[in-house]
Amino acid sequence: MVHHVDVLIVGAGISGVSAAYYLQQDCPDKSYTILESQESFGGTWLTHKYPGIRSDSDLFTFGYKFKPWSGAPIATADEILKYMNETIEENGIDKHIRYKHLIKSATWSSKDKLWTLEVEHTGTGETLTFTCNFLWMCQGYYRHSEGYTPDFKGMDRFKGQIVHPQTWPEDLNYKDKNVLVIGSGATAATVIPAMAADCKHITMLQRSPTYFIPGENRNEMADTLRELDLPDEWIHEIVRKKILHDSKIITERSFSEPELLKEELIEAARMYLGSDFDVEKHFTPKYRPWRQRIAFVPDGDLFEGINSGKASVVTDQIETFTEKGVLLESGDELKADIILTATGFDLCVLGDINFTIDNTPLTFADHTTYRGFMFTGVPNMAWVFGYLRASWTLRSDLISTFVCRLLNHMDKKKAEVVTPELRDEDKGMPALPFIDPENFNPGYLMRSMHMMPKQGDHAPWVFAQDYYTEKDELPAADLDDSALVYK
Repeated sequence: MVHHVDVLIVGAGISGVSAAYYLQQDCPDKSYTILESQESFGGTWLTHKYPGIRSDSDLFTFGYKFKPWSGAPIATADEILKYMNETIEENGIDKHIRYKHLIKSATWSSKDKLWTLEVEHTGTGETLTFTCNFLWMCQGYYRHSEGYTPDFKGMDRFKGQIVHPQTWPEDLNYKDKNVLVIGSGATAATVIPAMAADCKHITMLQRSPTYFIPGENRNEMADTLRELDLPDEWIHEIVRKKILHDSKIITERSFSEPELLKEELIEAARMYLGSDFDVEKHFTPKYRPWRQRIAFVPDGDLFEGINSGKASVVTDQIETFTEKGVLLESGDELKADIILTATGFDLCVLGDINFTIDNTPLTFADHTTYRGFMFTGVPNMAWVFGYLRASWTLRSDLISTFVCRLLNHMDKKKAEVVTPELRDEDKGMPALPFIDPENFNPGYLMRSMHMMPKQGDHAPWVFAQDYYTEKDELPAADLDDSALVYK
């Protein structure tokens, strides 16, 4: 039996739920199904189980534009899942989701003008076939099954337990244990204060410092507007606009006055840690602000953990693992019962699905992106890749409205297929990395750029990574631009 829908959405995480909502609102006559490989919705917020898991950006912008957020700006995974569940149930999206459906392959046929997907039901082992006119990839951008751990020398010598936060064991007992966390990104900044009270001691070992923004986990404007008893919808929109306005200024300053912004960020850490703490060594990064993501530290909890003596930070390089911990290049040994490798994740290109177009395997890196979510030579498909400086959901929502507008435009033109194609004037442009490393260069991206599509040096072949540009450009984009070929 073949299951056919007009639009097939891959993934029931933040992006997939956004796609479903806008599809129902803007294309009510389109049939759709969401295929989700996990046992429930939520994506990242379902798979990650480590202590203290929370958002690293505010929920007024990480939340959907169409559903007001009424809690604290930084939210736990449970609070985000509750919010998503309400969104799904309120809009009847739940009846369109099929869980435990793992896509093995996706094949486009120009003759049939259809995508055909071979899918395994992981609960029953059954193989299913789905077809669709349009394929909407909302599965996220990293591999859920395992995180990234560098091949540290001597790891097999360590007698304790090594855990990556992405695959957290439910029975991990860290009470009264010495814990070493390798890494200093958002995961480390989350797990360290959450574990500190129960550990004997917890240490953050970083190769180089990271920027953080500490502050109260509250929004003063939201609190004031709530006191005035304004509708939640008004509060959500006003606060959202204010946060976006302030974020834009910080982003612009990261380019126009990076040294001044750097000093302000470092001073914020110094205010929490005190004048005796070596902020210069441990919290003064070498790179320009916003070349990597800056995590918000609610109520300065990471710094408070250090102040309490329950947590500490070491900045050094690992020489080798030992039986009792790790030996550093400085000659010091950090002993531990448990080592957490908060060292990032592996990029997952198009969900690790085998793609074929007219019997030719799709090599994603050989194609050029159209506005960062469609690709030359790939018919009837969109892939959601969110913002790296701003909240992911901002771009999910923009892409959702664009795709729905495109689907309606195709109907008006009586077109069954749309494919981005380079025009004659585009064919000499340079093939640039999908993400400009001078703009943004975290390790997980730099390790995987060879697998990603290319971008050009002019519209519509660039991935701007700039919400403040795209919020105006995408809704106004000309769908009859000759870069989109209809059949």
